[in-house]
Amino acid sequence: MMKTTGYSGRRSSSRNSKHKQRGAVSIIVAASIVLLIGILGLAVDAGMGYMVKAKLDAATDAAAIAAGEAVTTGSDQGTQTANAIAAANTFFAANYPAGYLGTTASMNTPSVAFNQGTITIDTSAQASYPVSFMRLFGFNLLNVASSSETVRKDLDLVLIIDTTGSMATDSTVPPAVRSAAITFLQQFDPLTDRVSLIHFAYGTVVDEQFNGNARGFDLAAMTSSINKFSFAGSTNSSEAYWNALDQLNRVITQPSSLRVIVFFSDGAPNSFASIFPTSNKNCNSIAGTVISGDTPNTPAALYADNVQSQQLASPCYNNNAAKLITQMPTWYNAHNTLWLDNQTIPVITNTPRVVTSTVNYANVNNAGRNIAEAMANVARNQNTYVYAIGRGSELLQPEGANNEIGQNVLKCMANTTDSLSRCYNPKQPVGVYCSALTPADMTPCFSKLASEILRIAK
Repeated sequence: MMKTTGYSGRRSSSRNSKHKQRGAVSIIVAASIVLLIGILGLAVDAGMGYMVKAKLDAATDAAAIAAGEAVTTGSDQGTQTANAIAAANTFFAANYPAGYLGTTASMNTPSVAFNQGTITIDTSAQASYPVSFMRLFGFNLLNVASSSETVRKDLDLVLIIDTTGSMATDSTVPPAVRSAAITFLQQFDPLTDRVSLIHFAYGTVVDEQFNGNARGFDLAAMTSSINKFSFAGSTNSSEAYWNALDQLNRVITQPSSLRVIVFFSDGAPNSFASIFPTSNKNCNSIAGTVISGDTPNTPAALYADNVQSQQLASPCYNNNAAKLITQMPTWYNAHNTLWLDNQTIPVITNTPRVVTSTVNYANVNNAGRNIAEAMANVARNQNTYVYAIGRGSELLQPEGANNEIGQNVLKCMANTTDSLSRCYNPKQPVGVYCSALTPADMTPCFSKLASEILRIAK
């Protein structure tokens, strides 16, 4: 009995120990389940919160970008601010639908700050998301916030319009040019952007120059100038570029953070201006334009370099340039200026096209193209973007002394990624080229360039 009793007592102690162990395991399991539910709840609610945050970020970004584009509309800062805020609200609502994933979201009134041509727009928003599993731990809402900023850089823009005679061979072209150019200018801010307007043929006319370092431009005056354009003469592109650079470097002494030249033409360069050695000493100090045309012919000289199409008075004009000009100048020397050393742009050269001292069609044509490309290169070296629009199918046909495709010349000027290998320089600002084969293509091309300029202005 003593053994039995003793034995019985040991079994009872073991049984109690097992019950205690089972109880401890139950507590651990229960605690683990609660922890797992918490982790699961945190993962689910955090995942939903991440989706809400991503959607909110996209909406505030869209609002800021839209506001940056809309802020250029209006004749005063109050109107521009109102337009920016309205655009921001519209795009936020479009990109963050009401009740998205059961959230309640709101956007704060955007901040629009003007500072000497630079406009800074800040947008911010918040959303509350009702959690599910996390309610077990006393949390009811998950709050998410987002903010975005867009800075519209100050802009110096020169618009160059080709008004050569070939623009008027089709009666539908001049009205399309005027309409597209005016619509283009309307995309920019007349209060903060600085814009200069130029047209050219044999010579170049600055219709509306920069107002020194003052911000803004006169859209009404530019519209009036464009509507008065006439079309005559041939293509002296380099003179147009020189005047654009003169506006950017001399008229403006405090440049904006973004500088752009927009060049619109229906042909490759075939003329250039310089001070030529002549057979008449009275003409030896006069800058004038010599022209070659696009097909082999006798070059003519000299035309005024600051008038669209005007022969110089006798004896400084001759329809056979070789009877007046004794030889081609060594360097481009039409202007004496500090920002462009005459020695940097040779006329007589072996590259990219051969030009000798003889006054003939090939040399004049090649020099006109070389100098124009060199001027565009000067602009890009000064961190200026060059954008180009080519009008008409003629730019796709071989022309000139080397049977070149005119479109390729314009692409070289713009430094596009698909330009000729000798032209593209990734270290310079990369521009855009748009081909307007028909008059109906002009406005879309100008709109494309305006959008690109506004994109890089942010």
